[in-house]
Parts: sequence; structure tokens; C-alpha cells
Amino acid sequence: MASNFAARANQALMQSSPKWRLAIWLLLMLSASLWTLQLWQNGARVQSDILAMLPHLQQDKLTERALNQVEATLADQVYIALVAKDETTAIAAAKLLMQKLEADLVARGKQGALTDIRSADMQLGEALGQFYFPHRFKLLTEPQAKALANQDIGSLIEAATAQLYNAFSYANSNLLAQDPLLLFPANLLALAPSSKVRASHGILLANQGDNVAAVVMAKGRESAFNPNAQLAQMTALTQGLDAVKQSYPDITVLKAGALFHALAATQTAKSEISILGLASLLGVIALVWLAFRSVMPLLLAIVTISSGLLLAVTFTLSVFGELHLLTLVFGTSLIGIAIDYSFHFYCERLSNTERSAKATVAYIFPTVTLAFITSALAYVGIGLAPFPGMQQVAIFCAAGLLGAYLTLILAYPLLAGSRLPEGSRPLALAGTYLACLTQLSKRFTTPLGMGMFALVILVWCLVGVTKLTVDDDIRHLQQSPASVTEPENQLRQLLSGGTDNQFLLVRAPNEEALLQQLERVSPMLDTAITNQELGNYVSLSRYLPSHRKQDTAYHLQDEIYQTQIDTVLTSLGLDENLKPELQAAYLAAQTEYITPAAFFTLGAGKQLAPLWLAPNEANSPVSNGALNDDGASAEHGAEHGADQGADYGAIVLLGGIQQIDALKARFAHDESVQLIDKVADISAVMGHYRLLTLKLLALALGIALLLFSLNFGFKKAAVVVAVPALAALLTLATLGLTGSPLSLFHALALILVFGIGIDYSLFFASAHNHGKAVMMAVFMSACSTLLAFGLLAFSQTQAIHYFGLTLSLGIGFTFLLSPLILTTTLALTTNQLLTTKKS
Repeated sequence: MASNFAARANQALMQSSPKWRLAIWLLLMLSASLWTLQLWQNGARVQSDILAMLPHLQQDKLTERALNQVEATLADQVYIALVAKDETTAIAAAKLLMQKLEADLVARGKQGALTDIRSADMQLGEALGQFYFPHRFKLLTEPQAKALANQDIGSLIEAATAQLYNAFSYANSNLLAQDPLLLFPANLLALAPSSKVRASHGILLANQGDNVAAVVMAKGRESAFNPNAQLAQMTALTQGLDAVKQSYPDITVLKAGALFHALAATQTAKSEISILGLASLLGVIALVWLAFRSVMPLLLAIVTISSGLLLAVTFTLSVFGELHLLTLVFGTSLIGIAIDYSFHFYCERLSNTERSAKATVAYIFPTVTLAFITSALAYVGIGLAPFPGMQQVAIFCAAGLLGAYLTLILAYPLLAGSRLPEGSRPLALAGTYLACLTQLSKRFTTPLGMGMFALVILVWCLVGVTKLTVDDDIRHLQQSPASVTEPENQLRQLLSGGTDNQFLLVRAPNEEALLQQLERVSPMLDTAITNQELGNYVSLSRYLPSHRKQDTAYHLQDEIYQTQIDTVLTSLGLDENLKPELQAAYLAAQTEYITPAAFFTLGAGKQLAPLWLAPNEANSPVSNGALNDDGASAEHGAEHGADQGADYGAIVLLGGIQQIDALKARFAHDESVQLIDKVADISAVMGHYRLLTLKLLALALGIALLLFSLNFGFKKAAVVVAVPALAALLTLATLGLTGSPLSLFHALALILVFGIGIDYSLFFASAHNHGKAVMMAVFMSACSTLLAFGLLAFSQTQAIHYFGLTLSLGIGFTFLLSPLILTTTLALTTNQLLTTKKS
């Protein structure tokens, strides 16, 4: 059926005019160009956000909201530490940097790259004091609560007396009149998270050995992964830091934030696109010139590649509305594949110079069509991965291959009509290589030869595959250089370990239950810090005690304001007339509570509001704040999304994680507490799709065997499919022997090894005249593919390196094995003829 269809299509092509074909091709390319131009004008863009390549995780609504909150809170923060020998210089340098950044923001207005420029908030303590003081009867520190529970009022009186005689205490007559035991200052201090940082003159400071570091923070107005935003943010930072360096040349600068990782990724991708793409293109051009010694094959090779790239960009922008930089990096491999059709065409013309261009296209049409279909299906296999970036690669390369295929069918009959110079030498070399393989294959066709060959392959595969390890860590998608990671690690240490991507999501059916859950979780995290599993955490439990805890504190203070009030006033030498006022204030506070709604109206509360997730927007605090690494404020630009579920949720940020598995174990059996680790979740998804991709490869081999059986018969089809299958197996074994771990990117590359390897096998299976033209074309094709994919193996991005390395190995093995289809067939045929004559 398939062969009949190909025959009818071939006949239709032979009857069509080359001029009409070229006109159709030109119309198609013009339409694609105009449509692509229209897409660019309508907002299509190049995407450099590495996060856009990540798979989509299926999460419940509350978890998804929590992930969005944390990403919006932390993603676009920029941290700069100015390290000086003394505190005065560090403070002056930080103030100068903030002044320059604020001046840039004022000058640019809404176009300012960095907003929310800040260091320490000197007004934070005063604002918290004003908010909490009316609720002082509902607050007790743990030692205070323990003393009152044991009716040990004496220890509290002694502590208050000591504060009265301490020159640095908060005690004054006004405070004593409302809080005679001076309990409130200790409660206010308890709100401040333990940290290595301190504040002075409005600047956040931390010690680094004998030096002092002043920390300045800002937030990018746009995503750090937007190339234009990167340029604007770096320009503002560079100008500010240059001014600091001019005034304080001995200052050392430490930088941290997604901006610097994104910038490194963008620079790497752009560099690799230009270097790898140019090297691949120049290599293909040199290959064509050396083989054919003519300008026309060079020009048509460039036309083939250009038309392929045009359709690739058109289809990708039409489907996704954007083009990822890493898609372009992977897409450089298209150069090495799209040119294959041109190689097969010109090698066939070289082998039969009397045949016209139109007749040559018709001659190779069935095989090229079948090869195109199988290669396109291989790219579709890549598109089944959950990575938007890899889906782009699939569309990009499949569409590019279609462009090259249509160029061959429609444009070559007229454009490639000129005769080629004498090219017997390349064909002679190909014939010599095939002759050597034929002699070698004769040894393999004997029982001993086949046994030895099978034994070597079996041992190689068994040893290699058993040594193969698995690594699905998503962090291998992009690894930043040491120039980015080392300063960031130093800065994280200054900020008590910083804030990690992992966090706790605590959920409960109502507000009070959630606050109680947070109070239950905090001691567990304190224990984790003691056990060096964790560096720090930021939780709302520090600022929002539950009603139960407030009631407990209130009833414990009954001992002060009802039972022992006379003793307290007498012991501290206070006026007894204060008694009625104190008791009245105490009784009036019974029904007054610290509530999330009231707290989140504060400036400090707005900064913490992203950690609170109410069931719907109506109950959710309106937030414009976020958290930085040590709990200081930062602007938060994401609004709370509606959640139709009934649960309340709270985020507990974690920092300085040392033992993630131990932390997970602490909450493994607690349904109300979930440790969200997006990196681990995505890595698990990668592992799942790695297995799925390998199963898909096995399925593709089975489908190809069935499809080719219709054309070649089962035995020959089995040989055709066995070549890419064996090449894939040998590739896996070699990876195991070289210590390269198996990941999704290796599996995706094996899909392409199958697609390209099938092409080679098909051409050899369909070869005539001893296959010299096919051997030459496959050699050139393998060289061009190895140029493209071999260069990808040198990529600094680990994922691209894995992809390129696997394809280089796979194509190399396929090139070595595919000619055996022809030589083994000839040897077996010869043996059968000799056996027939003897009999």
C-alpha cells in the first residue's frame, strides 16, 4: 500500500513542470516570510527565561498558589554586599549605591529597571511596638509564661527591678504605668528573627571575618529572565557600582540574585548559538565544496538550510508565540540534518551524470519521503516530553526538516539543473570503503565470524549497561559559572544562609487552626536548626499568635493584674493609684485579639502578607510586600489568586538547608504540613519521562519494523531497524563505560539517533549499483550531523552537552553499522549463489 502510494506520488511529480514546482515553492517561502514578519510585529519574541523550559507540575490549587507566591517573592530580587575594612566605609558606600540607584529610578520613572531599593528598615521596630502594645496582655515569652504558670511572680519582679537600674533598658515612667513588670519589651524583642545581621544608620550590616559588609537590596521591575530587563538592570547596577568604586576603591562587591544567573545563561546561549551555528554552517559548506567542487551545490545547500530555518521559525512562533534561546541552540543541529537531502541528491547525480535533476528527484523520492516521515516522527517523540522548551525543539526541527524536504522536491528540479564537474574521486573512495566492508562482512557471515561479532557486542553492551547510572537532577539544565555562584554563596552566608527554593506549606480548615499549626511547626524547625539540618526560617507564628495562645497568656497575667497587683506595685515602688487603671485596661483587653487582618494592614505586615493564603481573594490580605533572605521587606508584585478550596494556607520560608531528607522525614507523616521542593518534583517528572521516552523508542522501533515490512519484507525490514536499535544500545553501553549518567536528555537524543539512523538504513536498503552514491551521501550526512551534534557536546550547559554527546555517539555507531545492510546482503546473496551452483 505504502509503495503504491509512493509510486503514484512519484508519477505525479514526474508529470508536473519544474517551473510550476518552483513557483509553488517561492509562493510558500514568501508566505512564510510575510507571516513570520506579521508574528514579530504582533509581539512574538525570543524567550531566554530558563524557567520556561521546565515541565508543568500538576498541583492542587493551594500548592500552586504557594509556588507562585514564593517565585514572585524571590525571583527578581537583587542583593549587593559592599565589603569594607570598617563599618563607616561600608555604610557610606551602601548609602552612595542606594542614592545612585534611586536617582536612576527617579530619572527613568516607570521605565526604571530597579525598584524598592532598600537596606535596613529603622522604622520597623517602632511600627511593631505601636501595633502590639495595646495587645500586651495577650503576649508572653516562654520564660514569662513558665514563671506565671508556676506562680513565681518574684522572678518577674526581680527582672523588672533589674531593668529599672539598667541604663540601657526600655524602662520609663509611662511604660511602667501601663506595664509595671516591663514584660512587653521582651515580647517585642522576641519578634525579631535571630540573624547574623544588624542595622546601623539605616543600613543592614554583617561581619565577614575582620571586614564589615553592608547589604543593599532591590527588586527588578520586570523578570530577570527578560533579555531587555537584564540589560536595563545591569546598566543601573553597573553605573551605581562604578560610582562606589571611584569613591571607595578598596570595596569588594558580592552579588546574588536570579538576575546574575539569568544573565550568564543568556550570554552562554547567545555565544553558543553564534559559535556552534557558524562552525556547523562553515563545516557543511566546506564539505559540499570538497565533494562537488561547484558553486551551485553550495548555493543550494544554503537555500535548503535557509528554507528549513524559515519554516522552523514560522511554525514555532505560530504555535508558541515565542522562540526560546535554547531552542535555537538545539536547532543548530537542524543544519546537519536538513542538508542530508541535498547530499543524497547530488551524490546520485554524481553517480549518473546523464540523469536530469528532475529524474534524480523522482529517483530518490520514495526513499527520501519515507526517511522524512520517520525523522519527523522521531521529533514528534521529543515533543511528547513535558518540557515546553523541548516541545519547541520538536516543532522547530520537524518544521525545518519539512522545509528542506519541500525545497528538494519543488525547487531542485529547476535550480539544480546545471551539470556537475567530474566527481569520480569521491565516489571511488566510497566504493573502496564499501569494498573493504564487503570483505569484512564475508567473515561475519560465517558461523564463527558471526559468533565472535555477536560475543563482542554482547559483552560490550552487558558491561556498559550494567555500569550505567541515572541522574534526573533538573539543576543540570543550567549550571552557572563559578564567577556567579561563589559570590552568591558568600552573600548567603552573610544573610544567615539565605532563603532556599524549598519551603513548607502549612494548611488548615480555618484561620485559628492554621495559626495553631504554625505554632506546632516552629519548635520542630527550631530542633532542626539545633541539629544543623536547617539554617533559619521565616514563619508568621512569630508575629501572629493564635487565639488559644493569646487566651493562655491573658489568663496567666491574671496573676499579675488581679491576684498579685498590690505586691507588684509595692515591690517596684509604684503608686497604688495605678491599680484601678491597670485592672480596667486588663479587663478591657479580654475580647481584643491580634488578628491577621489587622496585622496585614501594617507596613511590616504587608511585607509578610505573601506568606498567608486565604481561601479566596476577599479574605486574603492585599499585599504589595515580600520577604528577602533575612526577613527584611521587599516589594511583591503578584496578587493573590482565587482559590476555590476551603483550606487556609501559610508559607514557611526555609534558609540554609543542609539536610533536605531529614527535613522531609520530620513532616513525612503530617498531612497538614507539606515540604514543597519544586526542584525534586521536577526531577521526579524528568525521571518518569526518561522511562517513557525509552519505552517510546522501543515502540517506534516496532512501528518502523511493521511499516518497512510492507516495502522490503520482514527479514530485510528487521535488518534495517536493527541498525539504529543496535546503535542506541551501543551508545548506552558507551555512556555507562565512560561514566556519563543517563538522563531525559540522553533518552531524547536516542529518539533522534533512531530517526537519523533509519534514514541511513533506508538508503542502503534501497541502494542500487553497489551503493557508492549512497555511501558517499551517508558519509557526508554523518559528517555534517557530527559537526552539528559533536559541537553541541562542547556546550557549557550540561543538558545540551548530554544531548550532543549521545547523538555524536549514536550517529557514529549508525554510520559504522548501516553499510553492513548492503554488504551483508551482498555477501549472503553470493553465498546462496555459490551453494546453489555446488548443489
